[in-house]
Amino acid sequence: MFASIFQVLIVKPIFNLLVLIYAILPGHNFGLALIIFTVVVRLLMWPLVKKQLHQAKAMRTLQPEIKKIKAATKGNKQAESKMLMELYKEKEISPFGSLGTLAVQFVVLIGLYSGLRGVIGNPEIIVKNSYSFIANLSWIKELAANIHLFDPTLLGIVDLSKAALGKAGIYWPAMVIVIASAITQYYSSKQLLPDAKEKKGLRKILKEAGSGNKADQSEVNAAVGRSTRYFIPVLIFLFTVNIASALSLYWFVGGLVAFLQQGYVLRKDETEMEVIADKPSKGKSKRTVVESEVITKKPTSTPKKKPVKKSSKNKRRKK
Repeated sequence: MFASIFQVLIVKPIFNLLVLIYAILPGHNFGLALIIFTVVVRLLMWPLVKKQLHQAKAMRTLQPEIKKIKAATKGNKQAESKMLMELYKEKEISPFGSLGTLAVQFVVLIGLYSGLRGVIGNPEIIVKNSYSFIANLSWIKELAANIHLFDPTLLGIVDLSKAALGKAGIYWPAMVIVIASAITQYYSSKQLLPDAKEKKGLRKILKEAGSGNKADQSEVNAAVGRSTRYFIPVLIFLFTVNIASALSLYWFVGGLVAFLQQGYVLRKDETEMEVIADKPSKGKSKRTVVESEVITKKPTSTPKKKPVKKSSKNKRRKK
């Protein structure tokens, strides 16, 4: 039931968008159509991507304030969480704002993978699974008459039906795309990481925690982020090296476009970013009140002076 709904609502529309581009593209090159399809998908996702990057930039600018809150609360997790939530609310930031974009990208990837696997295995699916208005296009009619006209290559250079690493050994044109996709993912991930002056490795943080020093969660998150910068490209390489290079091409072009989009937002659109990150709060925020309650120290009471007893000599003089 769920599989059929996913097929109708996700896989088929994504597949037909690719086929439409392929059918109307002069020369009808499948690899070039896949590149254009990837760019179109990334442009359609631009509002979500832009919002995600706004959140990432704002979170980077808030790191000094977050550290101040952690220092002020001194391990009081309840007060720290409350103050952080007030800070995010005050600056209109959602810590989980990027999840929507990641979910959409994942759905598109799964849908495209399902469609590409079918096309590479049996090109006749292009004709069978096309919407009626696409099936009536002249090129699709020619394919229906002679399916051998389908050319699964990128400009005749890379056979997108082959894997980078297969039974015949290494197919270097596809391997270049796989390696390039891993590299673009590395730099794309690095672009979003905050530049910390003092960088502690995860191993060092865990070692200090083992010796009794309490680990700072922000330092742990930063260390995990830096580790993920290497982990995800390796994961992409291992995932794409044994499958048809058509998906590797999609991943490479998508990563390259994402890198360019991030560079535009994070470097060229600073003014719009700072409006969100540095938006002043109206009146005294709840966070300020809570912070003052946490960091204010109780005034020390001055000791009362004891009354000085008059000596007996003074009494005698008065007499």
